This record gives sequence, C-alpha cells and structure tokens, in this order.
Amino acid sequence: MKSEQAAIEKAKKVKFVILDIHGVLTDCVLYYADDGKKSEMFSLHDRLGCRALTEGGIGVAFLTSKITRTDEQVGDIYGVSADKLWGSSAKIGKLDEFEKESGLKDEEICYVGDEMIDLGVMKRAGFSVAPADASVKAKEEADYITRRGGGKGVVRELAQFILQAQGKWGSVVDKLSKEG
Repeated sequence: MKSEQAAIEKAKKVKFVILDIHGVLTDCVLYYADDGKKSEMFSLHDRLGCRALTEGGIGVAFLTSKITRTDEQVGDIYGVSADKLWGSSAKIGKLDEFEKESGLKDEEICYVGDEMIDLGVMKRAGFSVAPADASVKAKEEADYITRRGGGKGVVRELAQFILQAQGKWGSVVDKLSKEG
C-alpha cells in the first residue's frame, strides 16, 4: 500500500467504483449443503456502502468472470442495476469498453480486487483497493488496503474513505440516516 495521503488524493478523483465479487463482496468461501447446493456469504454492511457511494454521486458495478443468479440477487439488494453486473474473464477489456462508453478515464475509476486475475485492472485504475485478506500481490499493487476482509464490510469502509476524501461523507450520512 502506498501512503495514506496519496490514497486520499486518488480517492478525491473517483467517479466510479468497480468491485470484484469473490474475495471482495464475499469471504471467498463456498458453503455446500447435503443436496449439493452452494451458497456464499455477503455482508449487509457492503449494501450500505454501495448505497452511500450512489448517494454520493459515485457509480458502482460488479465485475466477475461470470454473473450468477446469486450475483444478480445481491446486485438487486445492493442497488446495483442489472446493466452494471458485468460477467467477463477479460477484465481489462471490460474496463476499456466501459471507459469508451462512459467517457471516464482511468484516474476516475476505483477498482477493488483481491487476486492475481485482478492485477491488470488494479494497475490501470486510478485508485486500486484490496481487502485486508487479499493476496500479497494484490496488496502490493493497492493504493489502499481496507482493514476489513472480503465479505465483511470492505465496500462500507471504502465508501466512507472515498466520500470523506471528497468532502461528501457528512451529507451522505445525514441523508441515509433520515431514510432509516
């Protein structure tokens, strides 16, 4: 991780956050029932983080190799629209496509990843973030390492960091606290 002040400066420019799912929104553990059905753990703290980012004017997307029905359900619960649930194993290609469509530049993108497959996008994004329990390589690449691990509030922590850097945190807290 680079210096905190450098991370704050990069966070000030963020207009859009792209989240890997497995290892960021989940704890990267699969649970299997006797009938063979699998499940994963997602944090409601991260739901609030997504809501806070959106309320602060920052877009949010999920990017994973393949979007599942579970990912779609979580996207719905977290307030991430279906057109921002991206399934692609070519993550850099998806970033290129998104930047071309949106007009955003690398420095306006925050990418949160935890593993080797995320390193290319982490190197390109203006602000790269890794969960506390990410791989060593991802943490070496990150501008900011969260205190929380994957599936345990990474996005909630990140939302506060970005929105405080941009001077929006207080107004977002006020708005969300009135919604109850």
